[in-house]
Order: sequence, then structure tokens, then C-alpha cells
Amino acid sequence: MRLTVIRRTALAASAAALALLVTACGSSDGGGGDGSGGKASGDGKDAGGAAASAAPALTAAELEKAALAQADVKNGKVTKVSAADDVAKDKVKGDKTECEPLAFAETGVPLGEPAAAVKRSWTEGPKKPSGDAGTEEAIGAAFDLDKALVTLATYDDGGAEAVLKDVKEAAGTCAGGFTFTAMGEPAKIAKVAQGEATGGADEAVAMTMTMVGEDGDEFPVKVSVARKGSTVATFTVLNLAAAGTGKDFPFPTEISDAQLAKLG
Repeated sequence: MRLTVIRRTALAASAAALALLVTACGSSDGGGGDGSGGKASGDGKDAGGAAASAAPALTAAELEKAALAQADVKNGKVTKVSAADDVAKDKVKGDKTECEPLAFAETGVPLGEPAAAVKRSWTEGPKKPSGDAGTEEAIGAAFDLDKALVTLATYDDGGAEAVLKDVKEAAGTCAGGFTFTAMGEPAKIAKVAQGEATGGADEAVAMTMTMVGEDGDEFPVKVSVARKGSTVATFTVLNLAAAGTGKDFPFPTEISDAQLAKLG
């Protein structure tokens, strides 16, 4: 596995769609906080019931306090997403309206009309290669890390439930793939496969979106959308090594566990 291949695929293949994952980790640090995890569970379509939440939307201050912070993770670095690195909703457009919820989720854009929203970025800590690893293995170990964009959005009047409904419907309708533009740059998803839903939520849907690079090479991006009360947490995860090799990678449940635990 060559360093240039990883860079070309991960950074140039779909620049607008993945830039936030790759660059936002250099933004200012997030605040502190406490968090603990649960277990990932579900059937890939729904985790828990979909009954409407009686809880009102969180305030902007409450949502900020509930966002993932450095003290919540045992591994890696949590940072805030700067305004310069943020992707606005009007900068993302799907080729099919019914697939736009997936395009928004993949790029970390809050779905629907939230009362407030915040974003955090998490970069996994580096892995050490084995003592007898060669140069390529050492490079592979250096790039075998996850980068996650965590978007929290809170809603009034059943908005959170509507978001999950739209995402679930889009995951089925758009399983054969779709295209979209983000910040004016084209991006292509070859297929959408539902997987094990995030645990610790009232309802959730988890997907592996197979992205197509500029040279036709494909690589996975993990996207999980979970509702806890009136708040929706969206996790978009890229593994740099997987972007170079195209191989699948496990969703980092420690991040979703920690974030959902903070939502109560």
C-alpha cells in the first residue's frame, strides 16, 4: 500500500464530501465532560422503538454541553469544527431528492430544520506497527486510523423522529447508489448497505456507503444516524487506510457510545 495511493484516494477522490473529515481535526479543541458507553445492537434498520419523544428540543447551550468532548474519550483527539471547515446545507445537492438525506448525513449536514446544531471531529490515536514491520506495513499502520465527524441536531415537535424516518426510507430507496455535489464538487456513492445499528439510542440506522473515487476506485464510509429523545446524532467515519485499499473497517462504537451516553 503506497502513501500516494492513500492520499490520492482519501483526499482527492471526493474532496468536498470528505474534506471535513480530513481537515476539521485541526480545529480548536472541544470542551471537557463525562461519558460512558454501551453496546452496539440492532437489526440494521432500527434500534429501540420509534415512539415520538415528548422531550422538547435542547437549547443551544444544552446541546453544546452535550457534545462529545476530550474528557469523554479514552483514545484519540476531539476538536470543534470551525466555521471555515463546516459544510452548509445549501452547498449539498443530491441528484435525487429522495437520496438527499443520505448526502446530508454523509457530509455532516443536519437534516430537517433543527432548533440548534453542533459538530465535533474525532481522530483516532495512532497505532504502532509490529517490531518487524516493513516500510509499507509501517505506513499502513500510520494510516490505519479513523476520522469521525459527529453532528448533533435537536428538534421540536417530532422533528427528530421525522429525520430518522427520512433516513431509513432513503437507505432503502437509494441502496443502489446515488450522486450528489458538495461545495460544488461531485461525489458518487456506488451502493448503500445497512448494518448493525448504533446501540444506546431510541432508534437508529447504520450504513456503509461505498464511495467512488476519481479513478473509479471504491472505498467505504461509515454513516450512523441515531435518535436520543429530541436529539439526533449523526456519525460519519472515514478510515484513511481503508480509503487507500478499499477494504472494509469496523465502525468505532466507542465514539457513538460516549456521545449517546451524554444525551441521557
